[in-house]
Amino acid sequence: MTVDRILPTDEAHDLLDLATELADRELAPNAAGFEQRAEFPREVLRTLGRAGLLGLPYAEEHGGAAQPYEVYLQVLEILASRWLAVAEAVSVHTLSCYPLAQFGTDEQRKLLPDMIGGELLGAYCLSEPQGGSDAASLATKAVRDGDSYVVTGTKAWITHARVADFYNVFCRTGGPGPKGISCLLADRGTAGITPQAAERTMGLHASPVAQIAFDDARVPAERLIGGEGMGFTIAMSALDSGRLGIAACAVGLAQAALDYAVGYARERQQFGRAIIDFQGLGFLLADAATQISAARALTLAAARLRDAGRPYSTEAAKAKLFATDVAMRVTTDAVQVLGGAGYVADHPVERYMREAKVLQIVEGTNQIQRLVISRALAKG
Repeated sequence: MTVDRILPTDEAHDLLDLATELADRELAPNAAGFEQRAEFPREVLRTLGRAGLLGLPYAEEHGGAAQPYEVYLQVLEILASRWLAVAEAVSVHTLSCYPLAQFGTDEQRKLLPDMIGGELLGAYCLSEPQGGSDAASLATKAVRDGDSYVVTGTKAWITHARVADFYNVFCRTGGPGPKGISCLLADRGTAGITPQAAERTMGLHASPVAQIAFDDARVPAERLIGGEGMGFTIAMSALDSGRLGIAACAVGLAQAALDYAVGYARERQQFGRAIIDFQGLGFLLADAATQISAARALTLAAARLRDAGRPYSTEAAKAKLFATDVAMRVTTDAVQVLGGAGYVADHPVERYMREAKVLQIVEGTNQIQRLVISRALAKG
């Protein structure tokens, strides 16, 4: 189904057309095979980077396209509607460029063109085995030793852990609590940094997730981003943007599930009629279409606040919460529309359903989003 969009510029229309063309040519035909093989599509990410789609929200002087976030998110939605693993990779990579782009020095930002252009792929190392939602209690330590920091600890649930070229490592350089956390930018080849075996995940098999062990890894002190003690501020600021990325991915995935279910329901005949003509299914699909439109509107409203330089943290939490819950519900309903056919891998809706679940967890669980929203309400 065609989504009727209002975009701010002609250039934005061209970008979405380009994203659609690449998604139809490079993503849609390859998704099932790569997911079945659990193979990361690194060359697809390079193709997107060379087309300028990995640096959309970043400044042109650093190799980006200087696009509003509302445009970037709609590109992400289109990619997710063809292959969620690639859209999530774009979202995570964009998040991984954020600390350097927003908080780095001019000298440090000389690294950005290769990062933003996709020649170098990034990972965001915040979560730990004993601390996911409670990021302020992270235990990975970085001790200053001459012109380096010596990093020791373990990070968990790291997307791109085994394929990334650089890592944003959030680590403790000071005392307990958020004020003792800093951010280091580490190269993949640093001695003492060892990605572990990939996790066996429910979905997104083409997206490698693993722990990363840091065993006295030496990271140059010049790779400290934003100064000591700034890590928690950087992490939370980046996650506000990242949550919008996940919301857009959820909208795209839900739209794909709805489109497939509608197409099936139009063709499938029972009792001499297309099953979409039965209210039990027709109304279910109508509700799904309405919820997706609402999720898209909520996500873009939060993005426009960000683009206007206004506070958007609470609205990002609302968008992530609502859009990912919608994706879970719509993909589940899509399986139900197909009945037994929806439960087999011959149709993509079973994969959509498995993939939707992780969106309720990453970039802050939906319980954490409710906590963010409720605290904002309590503060008035």
